[in-house]
Amino acid sequence: MKKSIMFFLTTFMIAGIFAGNPVPTTKIEVYYFHFTRRCMTCQKVENVSKKAVETLYPEKVKSGEIKFKSVNLDEKAGEAIGAKYKIEGQTLIVICGDKHVDLTEKGFLYANNNPEKLTAEIKKTVDSMIK
Repeated sequence: MKKSIMFFLTTFMIAGIFAGNPVPTTKIEVYYFHFTRRCMTCQKVENVSKKAVETLYPEKVKSGEIKFKSVNLDEKAGEAIGAKYKIEGQTLIVICGDKHVDLTEKGFLYANNNPEKLTAEIKKTVDSMIK
């Protein structure tokens, strides 16, 4: 009987300690992969995407919960990251843990003529990953 009471109290105390700590959040990374030689549309996709992330989520960007990363696939570091995610060309992708959402087609479709629509797509995707 004494052992069960001690076990209960110990379990209760441990649960109380962890209940006060916030659950760690999962990082969300918005990557734009590109090569050194770039067209105007490629640059626009990057600029609109970066601005969207920084404007929509300033506090989460500041805390590191959400990051925008531009990755040059022609550089060694870029090659490694590209290989990790099996990226072979210009790609706009949102990653959270094991979940990957490819927004490349929408990026190139909307960046020049309807950047607000690209921003909305990024918001919809990122919001679905925020816990």
